[in-house]
Amino acid sequence: MRPVVETLRVRVPATSGNLGPGFDCLGMAHGIYDEVDATLIAGTSTVEILGEGQDELPTDDSHLIVRAMQRGFEFAGMPNAGVRMTCRNSISQSRGLGSSAAAVVAGLTLAAGFAGRPEAFGKAEVLTLATEFEGHPDNAAPAVYGGAVIAWSESGRAHAASLDIHPELRTTLLVPREVLSTATARAALPVSVPHVDAAFNAARTALLVHALAKDVDLLYEATRDRLHQEYRSASMPATAEVLDALRAAGWPAVVSGAGPSILVLDELDPHTCRILESRGFAVTTPGLGRGAHIVD
Repeated sequence: MRPVVETLRVRVPATSGNLGPGFDCLGMAHGIYDEVDATLIAGTSTVEILGEGQDELPTDDSHLIVRAMQRGFEFAGMPNAGVRMTCRNSISQSRGLGSSAAAVVAGLTLAAGFAGRPEAFGKAEVLTLATEFEGHPDNAAPAVYGGAVIAWSESGRAHAASLDIHPELRTTLLVPREVLSTATARAALPVSVPHVDAAFNAARTALLVHALAKDVDLLYEATRDRLHQEYRSASMPATAEVLDALRAAGWPAVVSGAGPSILVLDELDPHTCRILESRGFAVTTPGLGRGAHIVD
């Protein structure tokens, strides 16, 4: 099968996984995007990186977007091809904003676009293939579908359901200078947790789904967590300190994904923003993001 087109551009959003209590099952897309131009070529792939990660990420076939695209070609029954790619990256790397999920979803979305078979290679297939790379779907799902989602896996397939969002919901992202690898953050988690803590989080996750859609006044209580944030605090002390201060002041703040960025499900006041910026956090109010899409 030959590609339908030779050149495409895709845009894919930053994401936050977990949203506090919804460990590995809730996620949200933000209005911050990586944009990728890709042209199929004969021979070895080349990648130009502009912006985030430009001095750190590989520029050959080992780049995650290229690897994901090749997996997509395999799924679609297309021959492997080289690609000439330009990545304009705005998503911070290793800060809990889904940069790896964005790369995987970008590559798979490009492969689906080149295949030109939406009936056989749609969002559901992109999500399942992305979860093969990610291991869990809470970042991949909002990167694919946009907005806020519930995500789960069953019998080797990943699934997602989009959540209704209250029109008054606002978000603030706090991005520190420090980085933290997902592997390090995962290693801090215990093998098991007390039943009472699991029940606590189950209740708060259900409440969060309701609060996001119907009652933003419940977001503070709905974002309480006992499964992962406290266990990870020693690996990101500056984040833990700011998170505790924000919650003590009544803000519905959570660690974004594995951290160390912080997501506040509200718009912070200017005074608080200035304090956080003085402590080295970049403060943005990105709004909800659109899922990965081919740019016309």
